[in-house]
Amino acid sequence: MIDECLVVEFSVTGDDCPLADATRKTNTTVDARPPQLRHDDNALLRFSASKGAEELAETLDTDDRIRYLHTSSTDSRTNFRCLSKHPCVVHELTDAGFMAETLQYREGVERHTGAVVGHDVLQGVLAAAAETVGVSLERVFPLGSEDDEAVAQRWDVTPAQESALRKALDMGYFAVPKKVTASEVAEELGISKSAFLERLRRGQAVLFEQVFG
Repeated sequence: MIDECLVVEFSVTGDDCPLADATRKTNTTVDARPPQLRHDDNALLRFSASKGAEELAETLDTDDRIRYLHTSSTDSRTNFRCLSKHPCVVHELTDAGFMAETLQYREGVERHTGAVVGHDVLQGVLAAAAETVGVSLERVFPLGSEDDEAVAQRWDVTPAQESALRKALDMGYFAVPKKVTASEVAEELGISKSAFLERLRRGQAVLFEQVFG
């Protein structure tokens, strides 16, 4: 049994997949779940956007690679579901052992966050990344043990929400008075101010609900 599990973050540029193209054309940011590849090689995509959703939907609807596009609204976000006939970069990494958890597309640039089991698997994933368009390793760190559970596991927040909460805390956003603005924290995270505030609000809501019942 391999005890070591590593959290890995990849940055992807130059991808021509529908989501990368659409966010590049509309200057929007999309948070996506890992795509599910069907036997017919169509990928099931599920993602959401808080700004520019209408333009994003129009762009995707005219893309011949996208089928059965459906949208629904929840709070300030628009949720999308569709089929894509275009292969996703993350599938190349998954085949090598990368376990994707969150994907973000921001103006054509992708950030994939997930895990690999052990350094041997990591080397295989890195080899696959080297053969894939514009993939670069951003960060690697050990996943906490069962005795030191990750916040996302213990409190049921998403990895993106945990990242926003941690960065805000580290930078002094919660200090009195505040040491940084929401825009400054968002810039460090590489997301829009509205996306940061949305993750912060949702993460805090989950934590408060569990703490206060």
